[in-house]
Amino acid sequence: MQSRRPAAGVSSTEDQGVSDGDTRPVESRVSLSERLREDVQCVFERDPAARTRFEVLTTYPGLHAVMVHRMSHALWKWNLKWFARVLSNVVRWFTGIEIHPGAEIGRRFFIDHGMGVVIGETAVIGDDCTLYHGVTLGGTSWQKGKRHPTLGRDVVVGAGAKVLGPIHIGHGARIGSNAVVVKAVPDGCTVIGVPGRIIEAVKDEQTQMRADTAEKIGFDAYGATRDAPDPVANAINRMLDHIHTLDLRLEAMSHALERQGITGYFGQIDDLGSCEIVSGGEGDRPEESKRPEAAE
Repeated sequence: MQSRRPAAGVSSTEDQGVSDGDTRPVESRVSLSERLREDVQCVFERDPAARTRFEVLTTYPGLHAVMVHRMSHALWKWNLKWFARVLSNVVRWFTGIEIHPGAEIGRRFFIDHGMGVVIGETAVIGDDCTLYHGVTLGGTSWQKGKRHPTLGRDVVVGAGAKVLGPIHIGHGARIGSNAVVVKAVPDGCTVIGVPGRIIEAVKDEQTQMRADTAEKIGFDAYGATRDAPDPVANAINRMLDHIHTLDLRLEAMSHALERQGITGYFGQIDDLGSCEIVSGGEGDRPEESKRPEAAE
């Protein structure tokens, strides 16, 4: 996913003198109408199903929850905490989204679908963040004080993910669907799994080497690309690395045996036919024709 840029004419947190290390949303002097315009515009940027402003304003529960939260948060800061809690509970009945009025939320925050989203009292969400349905920004302690996560700018949290405890999620981080994150995440990283694991970025040279090895042995390597950062893909990548290393050593051995006059050069191994992992639902698919033999 690409980074979200502020709309033209809208100041960002950088324009307001916030350093890169500060993840707390800026309490800037922006009118409610300007905030609403930003919130509506970010829906069009992040949801291709959005068609008109009227449709967004009247049918998007995530937008409704954020709009009401901005009012309830103001009541909370004015020490009208009971009224703030009542207002947040009313919007929860209508939208299925629970945002504690004490939570601090930045600009251009978008909740897609929204049902089942829970955001705790001490949670802090930076600008340009996106949450999907079923996300929980929860606590792990019954003690008062900071007990909910802090999200940096441009963070995306996938459907059903749980981010728990007073941890920091770096700028531009991506949290996969149904992940359970209990440790801090550096800037720009992707986290998947239970418990959450950081997927390391793969260098372009290493990615190309894996793809070349996979093509050489005739395997259409789904796991050789960075599009599938999962345990199976990681295991396949390690196998490809190992095969590449063995191939280099075998070629060096072949040259050494040839220089000693023991045997001739092995040459390249013939390409194997392509193979494919068939899922359970595809067992009745007709068998594909084999690859034609290379012309001699």
